[in-house]
Amino acid sequence: MDPAVLREDMVDGLESDAKDVLHDETVAVAMRDVPRHEFLEDDRSAYADREHEVLGTRVLAPSTVARLLQPLDLEDGHDVLLVGAGVGYTAAVVAEIVGDTNVHAVDISRPLVIEARQNLARAGYDGVLVDCRDGANGFPEYAPFDRILLEAAAVDPPRALLEQLTDDGRIVFPCGTQRQRLEAVSADDERATFAAVSFDPLLVEGEQSGAVERNRMTREDREHAMRRAESRRGWEQEWIEWEESVGTR
Repeated sequence: MDPAVLREDMVDGLESDAKDVLHDETVAVAMRDVPRHEFLEDDRSAYADREHEVLGTRVLAPSTVARLLQPLDLEDGHDVLLVGAGVGYTAAVVAEIVGDTNVHAVDISRPLVIEARQNLARAGYDGVLVDCRDGANGFPEYAPFDRILLEAAAVDPPRALLEQLTDDGRIVFPCGTQRQRLEAVSADDERATFAAVSFDPLLVEGEQSGAVERNRMTREDREHAMRRAESRRGWEQEWIEWEESVGTR
């Protein structure tokens, strides 16, 4: 069957009363245009509303992509960072809205970075920049960003990502551990909660997707320690230094 027809059917299904997950016309138009079959080996099931697994990562179902993108409130010309490039499909949908040269994606898995680059080029979005790096650190070389999408769960957004937002920017991420909901956080810390979701935790450097043990708390512990140190008052800093000097006598 013609892929264009399959895309129409896919989006119509997401907009239907039965699923009722897609309400943003801008996202709907973009999803009707992106050739999803270029990002998956099985052309027949590419437009079904189901997940796939590629190179140890989960390729999101179309309904999940729709849920992720709508809270971003994307506009033409926005500079966007995607943390978790995956196979590149989400980046392609974003590129349809904001322009492919305004989309930057990072992933901690080098094989996925290569896969995403190839898929995006084949689908006609070779202006999207995909780089291999720890997503918790963002992409400071191209900051600030109007929108940041984190495709991995966290209790709080990584501090580096918040610092890379424009003054009126927004980050959307799955918030929580066992029970998660999408949360949008603005640069001035205004928050809004959206649909329930289920994502794997954000990987830290040295981990790979699918590992038996994943130390998702390494980054959180480091950031909490930094915040505690920075929040100390002057007299507390002097007291700590005094204790250390006494201990060395």
